[in-house]
Amino acid sequence: MKKAMHDSRSTEQRHMVALLQGLAPNEGYNLTALPDVRILRSDHPLSRTPVLYDPGIVIVCQGRKRGFFGDQVYLYDEQHYLAVAVPVPFTMETEATPEHPLLAIYMHLDFQLAAELMIQIDRHQLPAQEEAPQSLMSSPMDTALRASVVRFLEAMNRPLDATILGPALVRELYFRVLTGAQGNAMRAALAMQGHFGKIGKALRRIHATYAQPLDLSQLASEAGMSVPTFHNHFKAVTHTSPMQYVKSTRLHQARLLMVRQGMTAEAACHAVGYMSPSQFNREFKRLFGLTPAAETKRMRKRFALPPAFARSDFVSSH
Repeated sequence: MKKAMHDSRSTEQRHMVALLQGLAPNEGYNLTALPDVRILRSDHPLSRTPVLYDPGIVIVCQGRKRGFFGDQVYLYDEQHYLAVAVPVPFTMETEATPEHPLLAIYMHLDFQLAAELMIQIDRHQLPAQEEAPQSLMSSPMDTALRASVVRFLEAMNRPLDATILGPALVRELYFRVLTGAQGNAMRAALAMQGHFGKIGKALRRIHATYAQPLDLSQLASEAGMSVPTFHNHFKAVTHTSPMQYVKSTRLHQARLLMVRQGMTAEAACHAVGYMSPSQFNREFKRLFGLTPAAETKRMRKRFALPPAFARSDFVSSH
């Protein structure tokens, strides 16, 4: 019985990989018929590198990624998916080879769709035990989610199906995640209540105005907290201090401007709010391990990076 189940899962796994290979001709992020869905292919291993994930869902069908956030390690591989509720900077590593590339579905979070589903779920099921909201969640891929992923990938390989059926299949995937192993924690995070919600609003504020002068007392005041209280709650959600978060957001955005728009390091430096190019260069190299010019060259050579999501309110660099 166990062998039959293993064989069935192996067949399903090979089918998912074959479907994804057809959708990911380029290393990096490949566009699909749906604006909020991209297919990631990575042919090379990647040692720990800084990333800034915006809210979304990452479903890996081949290969393995690990996210290091605070003192936690988040595994997302063929057996686990990653859900991100708020934009957080962390470090990530990838296991992949040209013969066995990492293949993954990346879904940019549609907050309106998630909110609609959360209302329906709460209306039709008994009140669940309350769980603390989490910024990141790594959860096991159950049978129902795997079946939904297969249906989604089959549709995405047929242009007409992708256009007409794709949105409903994305909705199904959201439902599986919001009712899955950590669905209660994900729904609690997206509800943006209490201190978690106030920090979530502060993160939106930072991403909307990162190029402007921002200080801790201003952010704390807008959140209705004292500076020490704001600092503590901010660090609990993001595992970094507020001003370090601002710096990380600026540096990630500068990297994107250089890669996507061909900006010089000096132009990108001023565009994200730095006054001193020398300070920008120092802090950029400290975060990414390379000079702005070398990091831009590396990313262009190794990675397809389409335009930013049209409906995103957040800087996203990964």
